Amino acid sequence: MERDTTERGATTRVHRARPTRKRWIKAATAVAGVTVCLATATVGHAVNDARRAAPGDGNPSPAPDATWTSRDAAAYWTPDRMAAAAPAGSDTPARPEAPAPTTATTRSAAPKGTAAAARAGRTARHFNGIPSVGVLFSVDGDAKAHHCTASVVHSPHGNLILTAGHCNPGTRAAFVPQYRSGATTQPHGVWAIKDTFAYPERGTSGAGADLDFAFATVAPDEDDRTLEEVTGGNTLSPTPGYTNDVTVIGYPNVRNDPEDRAVRCATRTGRLTGTRELRMECGGFYGGTSGSPWLSDFDEDSGTGRVIGVIGGLNGGGPKGPDADRISYSPFFGTKLLNLYARAAEK
Repeated sequence: MERDTTERGATTRVHRARPTRKRWIKAATAVAGVTVCLATATVGHAVNDARRAAPGDGNPSPAPDATWTSRDAAAYWTPDRMAAAAPAGSDTPARPEAPAPTTATTRSAAPKGTAAAARAGRTARHFNGIPSVGVLFSVDGDAKAHHCTASVVHSPHGNLILTAGHCNPGTRAAFVPQYRSGATTQPHGVWAIKDTFAYPERGTSGAGADLDFAFATVAPDEDDRTLEEVTGGNTLSPTPGYTNDVTVIGYPNVRNDPEDRAVRCATRTGRLTGTRELRMECGGFYGGTSGSPWLSDFDEDSGTGRVIGVIGGLNGGGPKGPDADRISYSPFFGTKLLNLYARAAEK
């Protein structure tokens, strides 16, 4: 959810999770095999307008700028520009008089420390992040600050990230893995986003909420390295069922969490009643955490796992009202997601 509401841990070493070419191919082959097995399944759809025009079912969206490179992204998204993009007066009132209305790109939430967060019984902890999870920046409209979370997934070309479908990257978009607020140099660089892949039927209500996921390709860095060579990546997997133990990692935006750091929570998922979506309970997932990966079999040493969900879906990824930060949703990963991955992984 691109929520406008959006631990302790040692920093993962820069190159520890670097995959080999063999691992990329093995992961891509496994996903492709599952895609073939699921190809006969059907999913209902509903049209839902998004902030930007959605790419077609079989084609990616055009790149924001044909000459937009990772060198350009790093030169544009300087520490000063990242800091200036954050809204002034970012502290959220201790208890809003009334919840803000929810839209396809906005979710209301209760700030940290409220009774709603206490009732959750589980609260995400701040930590230093992991290389395979980061933030999205763009210059479009309300997305000047980092507005969503994304994660690196294994792919044949090592250049793919996964996020929520309503998190359209926009113009001069960049992915910043293991983002460090105020850092002079980001630990794993700034990467230009090229093409995005999402279903035009995606939305945050009705059947469109089941398609609230998207992939994007990123350009190589100045040394011609792929993103996955630098950060490592998580393995994309079909959702095995509604009950799963997961580690969820995301970045609330500074308007909702002045610490402007990554948060993580280990929790168990269940089924969102009346839908084909998953739900989990853990406080602290405010605005900016849309697209946060739900990682099964998370390995602390490598900082990677199997991605079986992302924060997104109904209402942009959770309920309306004061409990919005402690309950999050995810689309169920099945045929549609795997087919979309197969198209994106070709690029």
